[in-house]
Amino acid sequence: MSARTAPTERQKRLGYELRRLRTSAGISAEYAAGLLGVDRAAVSAMEFGTRAISAERVRTLACNCAVTDEEYITGLTAMTGPSRGWWDRYRGQLPQGFLDIAELEAHSSRMRGAFSVHIPGLLQTSDHALAVFRMVVPALPEHEVALRLAFRAERQQVLAGVGAREFVAIVHEAALRIQFGGRAVLHAQLEHLLERSQQDNVTVLVLPFKAGGFPGAGQTVLYAEGPTAQLDTVQVDNSHGPDFLYADAQLAKYRAHFDILENLALSPEDSRGFIQTIASQL
Repeated sequence: MSARTAPTERQKRLGYELRRLRTSAGISAEYAAGLLGVDRAAVSAMEFGTRAISAERVRTLACNCAVTDEEYITGLTAMTGPSRGWWDRYRGQLPQGFLDIAELEAHSSRMRGAFSVHIPGLLQTSDHALAVFRMVVPALPEHEVALRLAFRAERQQVLAGVGAREFVAIVHEAALRIQFGGRAVLHAQLEHLLERSQQDNVTVLVLPFKAGGFPGAGQTVLYAEGPTAQLDTVQVDNSHGPDFLYADAQLAKYRAHFDILENLALSPEDSRGFIQTIASQL
């Protein structure tokens, strides 16, 4: 199999899990190479996500590493398939991190997000998103803005139709008040947020100023659940692009983080009333 020059985040994650399987079982890379019928360099490439591995080889490795969790093994084998989706149309046009986020969302079973100063991208109107993109420094050329708008609109389809993902969005009051694009744009955005919150698979929880301090203040974080808890992923926004976290300690930290936020936030019903009040003041 030919080497990949730019593995996706999902391919890197599979490699991470393969290495964790091997090292947890105390198996050397040389032993794994013999077991899989490849050379040591191939094992290293598989663990870095730069070389594909078949589902059969994943099962062989898992068996010899004494892994018996069938749900976890099945989740790993699903990650060996072609990493293709609608986002591939944007490859070479948008940053790789954008594509990795869309791929993560598409393969998630459920998502929880925490948003301090932005309306969740999956719930933004095009006018609101346009205003956000036009605040980027240095300014984006118009064709780049158009690409990002189109990409964001396609990402939002993960919450619609057959197989729509469950999404819990915890939105701070600050994000509901910042007037990206002005009063009219914000008013339309809040009305859209109220409408989307009525979907069975979308829950919007407001964290009001009066709730006080909270963990992860200032961060935008997405917790994407996989087919099993071991394959969950945390995505954190940064100015340089998204970071993806999946070590056990990191997953445990952010699960606790979201549990605290959900306890601090208003109920879904009270959150809708809160958003309506803000909208009425514009």
